[in-house]
Parts: sequence; structure tokens; C-alpha cells
Amino acid sequence: MTGPSPPLPDRLRGIAREVAKFGTVGAFGFLVNVLVFNLCSQAAGLAPVRSGVIATSAAIFTNYLGNRYWTYRHRDKRRRRREASLFLLFSGVGMVIENGMLAISHYGLGFTSPLADNLAKNVVGLGIASLFRFWSYRTWVFRDVERDPEPAPAA
Repeated sequence: MTGPSPPLPDRLRGIAREVAKFGTVGAFGFLVNVLVFNLCSQAAGLAPVRSGVIATSAAIFTNYLGNRYWTYRHRDKRRRRREASLFLLFSGVGMVIENGMLAISHYGLGFTSPLADNLAKNVVGLGIASLFRFWSYRTWVFRDVERDPEPAPAA
């Protein structure tokens, strides 16, 4: 049994702080993602989706570190292997969303310019994937530390 929930304004402030931290980590990951994507696709000449997967992988690594050690540092740390596995699973789903938008735009719709690729992957795809990641990370990966049950009243 857990104690009473904090009042709604306190919960909303807590969620707002969490969103701000998640967004800050995400902004850094976004920069990593865009930089690596453009280096791979424009400078190295790799295919767009291959570049996207490499870039998203680099961003996933930096985002895990930022979220674990800053955004969700107060959350349960007892099961790191489980946490890392779930983080990779949900990040992988986000990667499919993000790079799926790129594939649809580039190969399905024929929008093949560097600007179109960046918009499809780093605006549309990343936007949708970020919403999914925020929900899944806070719900399944970085769980609240469970409070010890309150002792039963003496009979």
C-alpha cells in the first residue's frame, strides 16, 4: 500500500519538470541525431535509411545516459539490466517510427532532397517517436521507486 497521492498542482509541477528535463536531453540527442545523419548521408554518401539508423543509434546512447543520470536519476536503480533492455526495446520502436517516416518519404513518395530527408526523419518521424518514447520510458523503463508498505496498525 502506498501513501496518499500528492495534490494535483504538485503532480503537474513534477510532470512539467520531468518534461523539461526529458526535452533537454532530447534536444542534445536531436543535435547528435541530425549531425550524425547528415555526416553519414551527405559527407559519407550512405543511403538515407542506413544513415538514419546509425544516427538514431548514436542518439539512443547519449539519451540513455542523459535520462538515467539526470532526468530519471531519482527513479528505481535496482534493476539496471531490465531497465537497459526495455530502454533499447522502446528506443528500437522509436527508431522504426523515425526511420519509417524517412523511408516512406524518400522511397514511397519520392521526396529525395536532403531537406526532405531531414524533415521526414528529424521533424515528423522524430516528433512522433519522441512522444512514444516519453510515454514508454516514464511508464515502463524508469519506474518510480516503490515505497515500502505502511506497517499494519497494531491490533
